Amino acid sequence: MRRTVLAALIALMSFGGNALADNFPSHPITIVVPFSAGGPSDAMTRILAERMKTTLGEAVLVENVTGAGGSVGVGRAVRSPPDGYTISFGHLGTHVANGAIYKLGYDLVTDLEPVVLLPSNPMIIVSKKAVPAKSLQELLAWLKARPTPATAGTAGAGSGSHIAGLYFENVSGIKLQYVPYRGTAPAMNDLVAGQIDLIVDQTSNSIGQVRAGNIRAYAVTSDKRLESVPDVPTTDEAGLSGFHMTLWSGLWAPKGTPKTIVAKLNTAAVDALNDPAVRKQLENLGLQMPSKDQLAPEALGAWQKAEMEKWWPMIKAANVKVE
Repeated sequence: MRRTVLAALIALMSFGGNALADNFPSHPITIVVPFSAGGPSDAMTRILAERMKTTLGEAVLVENVTGAGGSVGVGRAVRSPPDGYTISFGHLGTHVANGAIYKLGYDLVTDLEPVVLLPSNPMIIVSKKAVPAKSLQELLAWLKARPTPATAGTAGAGSGSHIAGLYFENVSGIKLQYVPYRGTAPAMNDLVAGQIDLIVDQTSNSIGQVRAGNIRAYAVTSDKRLESVPDVPTTDEAGLSGFHMTLWSGLWAPKGTPKTIVAKLNTAAVDALNDPAVRKQLENLGLQMPSKDQLAPEALGAWQKAEMEKWWPMIKAANVKVE
């Protein structure tokens, strides 16, 4: 009797899950962006969300949940029902580095279902206009000659800008004084205002201010120049060989989200990335598109694990402290 009841319950749960997936989506979906509005993560997500609603047939909303290097926003998505209606946007900082820095209360691999790898963002070394250096070599000399470390804006411990700063220190041998913000959008505001000295920033966040002449750009961390800022040399060209870093992004759903729902979310995101108008918007921000063979959910899962193996040793060796 008990076995019969148990079998019936399992069948009912399976039927309910299938019905949920078949009807998905029936109301708006929320993408949780773990950084402030107006920043590079927010900008990318809003461009994609606007196009994803065409495939899904429902509105795709963006919710900015900031704090603790993005870990608060990721936690918000992790603890949401696994029904596809709340998904997590994140990147190298939030879904790799934070696992080496914070006591998260969740596991970045086992508590999330990969959905899709999104465009990547080469970093760019930028400073306030008052810095006298006109080239990267002059900037390095200016930084070394200072009696105290220059101030570098970040989006918090473990953020992409923070990891890039640590990597910059490792390659150059120069120490920086980090100033954490709730996102690189407010950090950029202070850089333009001259309140901090520099940011090793996502290109998409800095590109508008570089074009407007409000900040100085010294080099991009890509292996080739970007079409969006062709006058800015690569780090290899500018004399800091080996400083290569790309901040990749992705979408994840809570653990237990039905595979059919994950597949629908993946299709909507891939459709958006293949839309010529969307691609143009993203490429104008300096973003680089993933290749077709990287767009399956499994590819994001494998990439995330490989990045943990690459970055965790450096982050832990740096003994990053959460302030």
